[in-house]
Amino acid sequence: MTSAEELFHQLATQIPDTAEGKMFGALCMKAPNGKAGVLFKKDNIAFKLEETELQETLSLDGAQIFSPADGRPMNGWVQLPYTYAEKWPELAQKAMDYVRTLKK
Repeated sequence: MTSAEELFHQLATQIPDTAEGKMFGALCMKAPNGKAGVLFKKDNIAFKLEETELQETLSLDGAQIFSPADGRPMNGWVQLPYTYAEKWPELAQKAMDYVRTLKK
């Protein structure tokens, strides 16, 4: 297990009302409403964020709109590499807080 994956699992246990699951064959964190807010893939984490936070995160070097398949970007999701691991906890919390407000 990589350091990035270890951090993902650690975050999943620290954020209240969060369960680990799978989405697109990758590890993810889900809220009680079944909505995923954080997805781990290839030592990157993708976060489902509100627009303001999304744009701020996209301004970081190496950040990009998350695309689980080539040419299919996911609306509202930003992917951030492990080089920004220090930002992952705060963004994971914000993502999970946000998706808890979404309807099933």
